[in-house]
Amino acid sequence: MKTIWIITAALFLVAAAATSGRAADPMQAFPPAEEGQVRYVLQLPPQADESTFHVELIVGKTVRIDKENRYFFGGSIQEETIAGWGYPRYTVEKLGPMAGTLMAVDPDAPKVSRFVPLAGEPYLIRYNSRLPIVVYVPEGVEVHYRVWQAGQEIEAMERG
Repeated sequence: MKTIWIITAALFLVAAAATSGRAADPMQAFPPAEEGQVRYVLQLPPQADESTFHVELIVGKTVRIDKENRYFFGGSIQEETIAGWGYPRYTVEKLGPMAGTLMAVDPDAPKVSRFVPLAGEPYLIRYNSRLPIVVYVPEGVEVHYRVWQAGQEIEAMERG
């Protein structure tokens, strides 16, 4: 009888350890990229006070362009919550057409390779080192990021 109890307890502990190992891997919540898409994953390092940090996602593509004009792509980053997990994931369905300023450029001027981002305001998300940041984009599209940190000084506004 004692042997059966020890075996049962051992099996329970093995099953609990296997289950907790799977639950500890947040990447299980993020499916592989669909055909024609690429999945980018960023794991942030822990910070002492993560509330003072944000991450800017910068999605775009490296293209050959003239170096005088400023260019951007149409499109947007969409946030969705993964059902059953509550984790956010970010998706860009497609890049829109590339547009830019129209300054006259010498037609013989050499082209340069430059990263051209999506148009619009910076896309800032909350810094969270406990979960990966997962972004799905079309093949050929790149994901860059920048970490922002708030300054230590807090300024008071004047009454108007």
